[in-house]
Amino acid sequence: MSGRRILPGATIGILGGGQLGRMMALRAREMGYRIAAMDANADSPCGQVADLEFVAPLDDLPTARKMASVSEVLTYEFENVSDEMVRILEQESNLPQGGQVLYITRHRIREKMALASIGVPVAPWKPIRSFHDLQKAVAELGLPCVLKTTSGGYDGKGQFVIRNKEEIEPAWEELGAAWSETGTELPTGSEPEFTEQAAPLVLEGWVPFEKELSVIAARNADGEVKTFPTAENIHRENILHLSIVPARIPSEADRMAQQLAAKIADELDVIGLIAVEMFWRDGRLLVNELAPRPHNSGHYTMDACVTSQFEQHVRAICNLPLGDTRLLSSVVMVNILGEHLQPVLDRVHRLTGGAKIHLYGKSEVQPKRKMGHLNVLADRVEDALQQIRDWGIWQV
Repeated sequence: MSGRRILPGATIGILGGGQLGRMMALRAREMGYRIAAMDANADSPCGQVADLEFVAPLDDLPTARKMASVSEVLTYEFENVSDEMVRILEQESNLPQGGQVLYITRHRIREKMALASIGVPVAPWKPIRSFHDLQKAVAELGLPCVLKTTSGGYDGKGQFVIRNKEEIEPAWEELGAAWSETGTELPTGSEPEFTEQAAPLVLEGWVPFEKELSVIAARNADGEVKTFPTAENIHRENILHLSIVPARIPSEADRMAQQLAAKIADELDVIGLIAVEMFWRDGRLLVNELAPRPHNSGHYTMDACVTSQFEQHVRAICNLPLGDTRLLSSVVMVNILGEHLQPVLDRVHRLTGGAKIHLYGKSEVQPKRKMGHLNVLADRVEDALQQIRDWGIWQV
């Protein structure tokens, strides 16, 4: 179903003030839009570059309504916004992303069930409501396996890799015991779908993948869909470390990944962006996770594609024609975490013309906190990787 177009000169209201909102705002302002940003903290990364800044928790409906009153279109830049508030804003104002995809993707079990319903393969999993559930599920799925909270986890938080039987109890104590102690019980006789979605934890079978991949797809209200080149991702301590493009995978894997991401965007009626994280092994793809927004693994597009993921998101939510996603150069994106920031600044004078630095304006530097990223462009990804090695900041 087609929607109205929001033309440059209009104000885009962004729920969330992090780095994704910042990079979205910077590109939107270049396109001629004004920006309003709402975040719990003043002088947030997005607030620093916004025309209007609203400071309030992201479940504060009165403040969100104030921002909506000065905005022709609203968007969210991350998932930790109130479902109820999003539903109300969707009814009262122009929030084309809507609440349904957010509701699905912010909960791992709902996400897996939605993917299965459209024929998308996922890793084997079991809902976990008790220590007994966990013991039984480990026996069924085998070791190693991964226990995860169904919501709220990111960058490795809310996850526990169980490698042997001795780690089952520590995993439960870390992730499940606090919930169990609340005394919360599920109603007896509940429908299976309800009980699965009500589970606070999920156990996933281990996927011995050859490559971790991601594809970012965009879709506008007119139903136009475009995908960005497939990224090969390497994580350290469950935090994205490198995104390598073109991905070092067979052409068939690339084709399948692109088709799968486009299918998900279309079937879930996405408006905006959706990042699809996948595992590749033995000629098969399994979807690991979805994110209904710009994504860390798409930062390479800022310097290496005709259209960046941030411009594409703006185009999609404003129902403009989607931009060209062609790759112009091989590229490696490397994250700058707190421990990397000063070494990067100390070496800025050594960065070549193919290295593009993006810092997020965060005032507090902490280890493992994402402070920025580098896009390193080169004729070949091997050359870009070698440059990163030569700076001696990261182990590549």
